[in-house]
Amino acid sequence: QVHVVESGGGLVQPGGSLRLSCAASRNIFTIYVMGWFRQAPGKQRELVATLTNGGTTHYADSVKGRFTISRDPAKNTMYLQMNSLKPEDTAVYYCYADLDGSSRQWGQGTQVTVSS
Repeated sequence: QVHVVESGGGLVQPGGSLRLSCAASRNIFTIYVMGWFRQAPGKQRELVATLTNGGTTHYADSVKGRFTISRDPAKNTMYLQMNSLKPEDTAVYYCYADLDGSSRQWGQGTQVTVSS
């Protein structure tokens, strides 16, 4: 079993940056895949980025070149560095951890608002 807790959301102006953190309750190398989804008001939850325990990353087309997913094994923490933020990036961002590819454990979400 694994639990994850997000942090780092907030209000930022267009073009600005934020870094989200996702702290896991166990060694992240024992987690098959971790990632980020987001959900904007009135929209479906959408995949943002994923990172496997082998280091493979995947990004949604809408964030490629602007967002970077990474990890710090010493802290059992995954990060999402978000640069060049746009108003359309406004959403609640959810971290998840999937131990074996069959079941995601979700965090509580963190709000990101991009507005001038």
